[in-house]
Amino acid sequence: MKKVFNYLPLQFVVSVILGIVLQFYTQFWEFGFLNSLFVFFTILLLLLVVKNNITTTILSFLLFFTIGVSIVFVNNDKNYNNYYNNYIDGSTGVVLRVAKVLKPTTYHYKYQVKVVQVGSVKTTGKVLLNVSKDRITNPLKVDELIFANPIFVAIPKPVNPHQFNYQLYMKKQGIYQQIYLNDNDFKSLGIQQFSLQGSSAKFRRKVQKALRKYPFTSDEFAVINALLLGQRQEISKELSANYAKAGAIHILAVSGLHVGILLWILTWLLKPLEILPKGKIIKIVCIVFILWMFAFIAGLSASVTRAVTMFTFLAIGLTFQRKNVVLFSLISSMFLLLICKPMFLFDVGFQLSYLAVFGIIFLQPKLFRLYNPKFWLDKKIWEIISVSVAAQIGVLPLSLFYFHQFPGLFMVSNLVIIPFLSAILLGGIFVIIFALLGWLPEFLASIYGDVIAALNAFVNWVSNHEEFLFQEISFSLYMALAAYIIIFNFYRFLIDKSTKKMMYFLFSIVIIQSVCLFENYQKETKKEFLVFHKSRNTIMGKRIGGKLFIDHDLDSIDVLKFNAIASYTVGEYINTTIKKREISNVYRFKNQVILVVDSLGVYQIKNLKNPIVLLQQSPKINLERLIKTLKPKHIIADGSNYKSYVKRWQKTAKNQKTPLHYTGTNGVFKY
Repeated sequence: MKKVFNYLPLQFVVSVILGIVLQFYTQFWEFGFLNSLFVFFTILLLLLVVKNNITTTILSFLLFFTIGVSIVFVNNDKNYNNYYNNYIDGSTGVVLRVAKVLKPTTYHYKYQVKVVQVGSVKTTGKVLLNVSKDRITNPLKVDELIFANPIFVAIPKPVNPHQFNYQLYMKKQGIYQQIYLNDNDFKSLGIQQFSLQGSSAKFRRKVQKALRKYPFTSDEFAVINALLLGQRQEISKELSANYAKAGAIHILAVSGLHVGILLWILTWLLKPLEILPKGKIIKIVCIVFILWMFAFIAGLSASVTRAVTMFTFLAIGLTFQRKNVVLFSLISSMFLLLICKPMFLFDVGFQLSYLAVFGIIFLQPKLFRLYNPKFWLDKKIWEIISVSVAAQIGVLPLSLFYFHQFPGLFMVSNLVIIPFLSAILLGGIFVIIFALLGWLPEFLASIYGDVIAALNAFVNWVSNHEEFLFQEISFSLYMALAAYIIIFNFYRFLIDKSTKKMMYFLFSIVIIQSVCLFENYQKETKKEFLVFHKSRNTIMGKRIGGKLFIDHDLDSIDVLKFNAIASYTVGEYINTTIKKREISNVYRFKNQVILVVDSLGVYQIKNLKNPIVLLQQSPKINLERLIKTLKPKHIIADGSNYKSYVKRWQKTAKNQKTPLHYTGTNGVFKY
């Protein structure tokens, strides 16, 4: 463990991560590229001049912290003079190039596109493109250029609390705006140049065309696409949910598991090369080349790029038999990836994959020694169990924080799927090769399809045992950090059972207890009145400590579909939720009166002054007269109102200098 902490790239990674996080969330460095270079070379010069060890250490950390800040600054398109938004005036045509095809929604094809030209000016920057499905017959391809005169709109924030923040997710990919187009709103300019991603997409289309000649079902084809080509766009919501419930969602994303299996297969197949002069070098060159060819075929996505980078370092280290090769390869690959792509740090897959591998490296040997298998079969089974448990421990706190669920049957899924996954991958590679050459017999395609169907059926069977799926688990970021402190100190105690290490472990237990007590205190003392956003409906909540009282006008089906309440209860540690299909005209909360004005437009109540007014179901009222009569502290318009009414009310409220909160744009109202 001491050697690990003294490994320089680990120390550099920590400094770079601090720089990336601070710059992304604060954007404190706004002094340009030349100033960044000046600071960098100044610190570098001081490192060369200063001989004091402590000062040198501080300067080294500062240097890599500066690198972390600088790479975020450099990767932000907004910091360039030719950023597209500097030239948009609403009437100028733009040229867009498709960079990535995303998973479509019910009504739109979605693409990540680069704005390469505005008018006659060459520009930089990315936006989200939504193309209506109504009339378009040929979806756009990677590298395809289109000309349009679109309206750029901001990606909206979530309107209800604790929901997935798509705006922040896209911001971490350098995308701040989106555009909506119909088929007749743009003109295709064709593919005028090929990028690496474009060539990869073209090859995948060729593979998909060859595979579509065979009788694979839609689910079979979707899983083959995900397992071998790294494309999950065709996976249905139901199939994806089944894999998530079974704890096998990682199977569908080409990542470290797939690349690790491929490395193991290649190492075994190419072992005869070692008998040649310089055979080890030839072997490692072949392995690295094939791994990156696989990454190219899989579209060079974030997950496959980091996995192949990690295993490239690992393969080189194993070839030359370096000490601590696995751990040092992991840290070195992380350092390289963050230098090249700093936004990978915020990718959930990046975080979970590295935590899983850290868990396997540190915890699996300890777990494996708990039981001494006597036979080959139970040894292999115990290996899979110990690896699965170690990986699960590594990712569990962060997984609970992000997804708030735990698949209790993950072990069953891994025990059945992982032993056969190498055969499925190898068989799939041969199926693709023979399909491209036109040599694939239909009966072999049917057999492979049956194997994939059996995999899907098994996952479906596991996912149906919902009593083993623990959902809606409240788990904050502070709890996750405290849990990792416990895991870290417990591991150190297992290595060195000294009094000092035991004290560290016990202190970490005190930390998590303190977090629990603090969050429980917050939960029990918090009181708030809320108006949620729901199109065409009204949903209000009164939160008293750990209880939430909901008044709404939804029918029974819509109540089940509306997940904002569940998100709120999980995020706020709510124990009890009481729902009532009824909207009252007057509410009182903390000596504040909340008046509900519905479609009848009644608001004249004797002796009522300075209430909070909620407008619902588009009441036909004179808002100026209401304001003069009631002098409300605040006016709320929820999602049940016509947007045209809301716009009119906003103008009136502004003229009367009365704050108006529209849940459709401002999000949930909290008092």
